[in-house]
Amino acid sequence: MARIAVLPGDGVGPEIVRETVKVLRRIGALFGIPLTFDEEIVGGAAIDRCGTPLPPETLSLCRASEAILFGAVGGPQWDSLPVDRRPERGLLALRKELGLYANLRPVKLFAPLVDASPLKREIIEGVDLLVLRELTGGLYFGEPKGIGPAPDGKGEQGIDTLSYTTFEIERIARIGFQIAAQRRKRLTSVDKVNVLASSQLWRRVVAETAREFPDIELDHMLVDNCSMQLIRDPRRFDVILTENTFGDILSDEAAMLAGSIGMLPSASLGDGPGLYEPIHGSAPDIAGQDTANPLATILSAAMLLRHSLRHESAAAAVEAAVGLVLEAGYRTPDIRQPGPTTLIGTAHMGDLVVERLSNTAIH
Repeated sequence: MARIAVLPGDGVGPEIVRETVKVLRRIGALFGIPLTFDEEIVGGAAIDRCGTPLPPETLSLCRASEAILFGAVGGPQWDSLPVDRRPERGLLALRKELGLYANLRPVKLFAPLVDASPLKREIIEGVDLLVLRELTGGLYFGEPKGIGPAPDGKGEQGIDTLSYTTFEIERIARIGFQIAAQRRKRLTSVDKVNVLASSQLWRRVVAETAREFPDIELDHMLVDNCSMQLIRDPRRFDVILTENTFGDILSDEAAMLAGSIGMLPSASLGDGPGLYEPIHGSAPDIAGQDTANPLATILSAAMLLRHSLRHESAAAAVEAAVGLVLEAGYRTPDIRQPGPTTLIGTAHMGDLVVERLSNTAIH
């Protein structure tokens, strides 16, 4: 029996997670995968109830589970809290406590959405890349960190420390090369070597690790150039390897290649159970309106099936079902486009994926 920890979180999190659990229950029945689902609170919901964004009970459940399905955290009602007590700290702490240092963010354009992107068809058609983001180092976790008096006594000073060790770089680079070996055998390592000492070490260690993978074509690219090339020529990329902050920004940019940030799933892997979540935020402005796109979360569930449960056929069935729904012209507001499409809500989209999933599995 595979135990799934379900952490809906805040904003649209409960809505998109509800539809995804519905899909997982159906896939479990169709493929004979025994699944159990246990829900806990995290983020703002946990702050309101327990005073902390990651209660001990939530962390204990995650440690005892095979995988974690995560919605989203945050909202304006918690913005006035100290930084170390905000909802997002719950997710950061979860990644750190479970040793989830490798964040996989695939960017694959479903053919029916080629006109949903603001970019020209000839630029984005056939895009299929993966951003591999180091997740537990860099600016988000470096010390010292905080706001204090400025050294000159005039006002305040904010400090964030960007730090990486050889070990941290080696382990994420090795995963990058392993993933590239299963794809098109190209890896682009992104850094800012002309300015940052951490990037100088990053580039050197990645190059040294590349010797273990002679079949992989490695190139190095400055992050500013990479951000431009993602829009100019995205099909040149296969696997993009990058540190924490750069990966956060570049993967959000890459979301536009897929038509909407509502289409991008992610998996956070490492020493503990994998955590699976959409890359978009909690979208509090549309929470409770049945308009959020659940497909990124549903596609994250496909990654859960693939990476944590090692069930490739079930994962492929979920992805195929999503494709069939899109081919039939169904759209949530974020991916609506000109032409013969049908606008639907969050729950209806989940129902349609379940319906197509059944047909896909049967046939």
